[in-house]
Amino acid sequence: MRRALLALLGASALLLAALVAVPLPASAAPGTLKEAAAAKGRVFGAAAAQSHMGESAYASTLDREFNQLTPENEMKWDTTEPSRNSFGFGAADQLVGHARAQGMKVRGHTLVWHNQLPGWVGGISSRDDLLSAMRNHIAKEAGHFAGEIAYWDVVNEAFQDGSGARRDSVFQRVIGDGYIEEAFRAARAADPAAKLCYNDYNIDGQNAKSNAVYAMVKDFRARGVPIDCVGLQAHLTLGGVPSDMQANMQRFADLGVDVHITELDIRMSTPADTSKLATQANDYKKVVSACLAVSRCTVITVWGITDRYSWIPDVFPGEGAALLFDGNYAKKPAYNASLEALGGTDPGDPGDPGDPGTVTCAYTRTAQWDTGFNGQVTITAGASAVSSWTVVLTMGSGQQISGLWNGTPSTSGNVVTVRPVSWNANLAPGASASFGFTVNAPGGNQAAPSVTCGSP
Repeated sequence: MRRALLALLGASALLLAALVAVPLPASAAPGTLKEAAAAKGRVFGAAAAQSHMGESAYASTLDREFNQLTPENEMKWDTTEPSRNSFGFGAADQLVGHARAQGMKVRGHTLVWHNQLPGWVGGISSRDDLLSAMRNHIAKEAGHFAGEIAYWDVVNEAFQDGSGARRDSVFQRVIGDGYIEEAFRAARAADPAAKLCYNDYNIDGQNAKSNAVYAMVKDFRARGVPIDCVGLQAHLTLGGVPSDMQANMQRFADLGVDVHITELDIRMSTPADTSKLATQANDYKKVVSACLAVSRCTVITVWGITDRYSWIPDVFPGEGAALLFDGNYAKKPAYNASLEALGGTDPGDPGDPGDPGTVTCAYTRTAQWDTGFNGQVTITAGASAVSSWTVVLTMGSGQQISGLWNGTPSTSGNVVTVRPVSWNANLAPGASASFGFTVNAPGGNQAAPSVTCGSP
């Protein structure tokens, strides 16, 4: 009996050792924007319109990729209180209900803004009357949604570009400088649980306007005025990400408030082409990376889901293509750049419109010397075969490609677009091709180029 027991124990030990020795599979990288952002302790949201929610591709893309929803217009004053003390929240209620069903946070946008105001507000000339109307609007709207809103844009765009002076709005003219503080105090009383934000455009970098907002936030924090966050809208142009965006966010964070990117889009002259899309991808990567570098930058929100419904072409004729998904809901290079910056990887789900026939690319440095280096880019097809591919290299300051082999380059400024030669254009599923190049960098800039790729 003793020998049998020992044998049994020995066999059990061997089995346990074998089980322990089997390596467990590594956790897969997050495959959507919301998953990747959540893994970094962030929220990745989108502005949405109730009028488009009946379109299946619109709603499914929203639900798959984003975990925060901002109503585009449904919570603005002209919609919610078109005549004095007559409120309607139907469309906003539908969006909030959808968000809650999907586990999304909601950003309330916006309580006090000089634009999209009903005419009756602009006709008030008495300070006490307008202050009463503003307090009542905030109390009724924020009170209606109390407990359901994660963040409120309490006051929107109260400062002028250039000078940083207060904008000439009916609130500024009739109530005076104190209207912003009054709005924040009213919002706290109406919804104590929501984080209260000031939101504006062209405050993404350090300038006179962002300095004025900074001074206001600093003053509010010192005097106990309830403000929890600052929203940088980040309506940017191609190649126009401020070089000091991270430093600007950090100085706000140092005041003890969170920083949110609230309305991100990066527009270009249309039509889009490979080079523009590559620059846009690099710009999105810069913005996401800047947010990740600031611990109190907790929210990134894009202003829309698809280029099909972007506001930009109506306001800036000849410009557009500013979002992460094109007009057919295909993922653009900017999507992949944002996901990768967050530490995610596109899983190549065949159900996603942007995935069939895509390629990935990897850059390797093969040699280096004082005034230059050699590099190689390897292009790999995904689950479907491709008949061609395109790689865009965005070179650093002072860098110039002096030679390139196994590819066909074209250059525009510091952007080099590389297409295949005849014999390496077609790639079977999972197959790879590569090209190499030499970079002259007489100024000593050895930084790797930014590399994006796609299949035309």
